[in-house]
Amino acid sequence: MSDALKRVTEAFTERSRALLGENLVGIYLHGSAAMGCFNAQKSDIDLLTVVNGAPPDEDKRRYMDMVVALNALAPSKGIEFSMIRADVCRPFVYPTPFELHFSTAHLTWYQRDPQDYVSKMKGTDRDLAAHIMIVYHRGRCLWGREIRSVFEDVGEEDYMDSIWHDVERAGEDILEAPVYTALNLCRALAYRKEKLILSKQEGGQWGLKNLPERYGSLIRRALDDYGSTGAAAFDEGESREYAGYMIQAIRA
Repeated sequence: MSDALKRVTEAFTERSRALLGENLVGIYLHGSAAMGCFNAQKSDIDLLTVVNGAPPDEDKRRYMDMVVALNALAPSKGIEFSMIRADVCRPFVYPTPFELHFSTAHLTWYQRDPQDYVSKMKGTDRDLAAHIMIVYHRGRCLWGREIRSVFEDVGEEDYMDSIWHDVERAGEDILEAPVYTALNLCRALAYRKEKLILSKQEGGQWGLKNLPERYGSLIRRALDDYGSTGAAAFDEGESREYAGYMIQAIRA
């Protein structure tokens, strides 16, 4: 871990323990920070907070105040976290219910009306199946019960539905977020074909070895951009063709 990442995750863990007490089951790190490819300029800090029971709204408000304060100290993309109950992790429930969620996309809403936020920010999220899969196979327990005692492996059908939900609009998404989408498509296909649980960086490396050579240049640019602070240029036609090919391959 980088010093900045370590400071934020340690503070998140310590403050979660203080705020949630005996209700806290554990804090779990997933995403690029857990898989060794964190880029402070382009990666967020992905965390799962597991609790025994849903906290009351006043406790959620205090928790969110803590998260927002730490988010201001985090690298540029900030913190993304979900709070989930242990009883939906094992046995795994899909779509997965969550009690609270935050990313920088929701910061303005919370700052504008915190009470409205904590009362409404709950429901189910299909993306959580992918996050839990990463926790189970590649994640890190920052504090609390051991991963395999809290989570069970996500079934193939649920995981595929979750990652399909993330890539099905790739034809449009690749124009807005070419690096994320290009590499995400690679790791989705790597799971579809070989049941590999990969980071975006590892997915791109898999794509270079396993996809048609005509897409190699696009994937290399995405990998170079992902590992740097720059912004690579992508051709719209090439990007659309690549996304269309990948969507068909994943469907197949």
